[in-house]
Amino acid sequence: MTAPTADWDGTAYHRLSEPQVAWGRAVLARLELRGDETVIDAGCGSGRLTAELLQRLPRGRVIAVDRSESMLAVAEGELRPRFGDRVELLCADLLELDLDGAADVVFSTATFHWVLDHPRLFAVLHRALRPGGRLLAQCGGGANLQHVKARAARLIAASPQLAPHFAGWTPPWEYADAETTARRLHDAGFTDVATSVEAAPTVFDGGDTYRAFLATVILRPYLARLPDEPSRAQLLDAMRAEAADDRPPWSLDYWRLNLAGRRPVADIAVQNAQT
Repeated sequence: MTAPTADWDGTAYHRLSEPQVAWGRAVLARLELRGDETVIDAGCGSGRLTAELLQRLPRGRVIAVDRSESMLAVAEGELRPRFGDRVELLCADLLELDLDGAADVVFSTATFHWVLDHPRLFAVLHRALRPGGRLLAQCGGGANLQHVKARAARLIAASPQLAPHFAGWTPPWEYADAETTARRLHDAGFTDVATSVEAAPTVFDGGDTYRAFLATVILRPYLARLPDEPSRAQLLDAMRAEAADDRPPWSLDYWRLNLAGRRPVADIAVQNAQT
């Protein structure tokens, strides 16, 4: 593998993201649409689920947002030939999104846990919705990946070659619980708030796929801390070796946080007063 950067590998993610797509399809199935809405796909990744969202919007459009240029390059190739100008691809940090009243729906899966400031995130998304607009999302939450993160921490701490590179390091995830998330959504102005956490254990078909998934998704921030290919391979190989003895082998302890809310219709009066 090449040296990791702050960006994702959109091509590898597109190939390996079946778990995220499967979870996202279940969320999308809960989303009621007329077919003419404008939907923000907040964290569209490589566009696999965005395509299925667009198929449900024959008279609507999607604003597909991601901060990764690599992800958006893959999404462009996947979506533009099929959906033309019904999809707008926007490279942006969700915390800096400037789309006041732009959408009927904000839809997101497998993204919000990468954003560390959830109160600000929810305020930005509330502002991006039209009065009466809906938020429906899912991300990692609760005890998400607790087992695999503990394993990585133990292996790093035990290695004189790896440990020095993690001095003072803070993991780049926010795995909130349902109660905290509900409070934050209410504080941001959402009503009809619903939150829950559910187990989503995921098993891979072998060690090679498991290792590739770790490298592309879960351990990507860890690998970016390491200076060379031998040290990155050391961590990945150790994680793979121990996972072979898990029950079941090649499994990940995923937990998903579901969240929903609505921008009140009463905000129309506020919006009109400001224009």
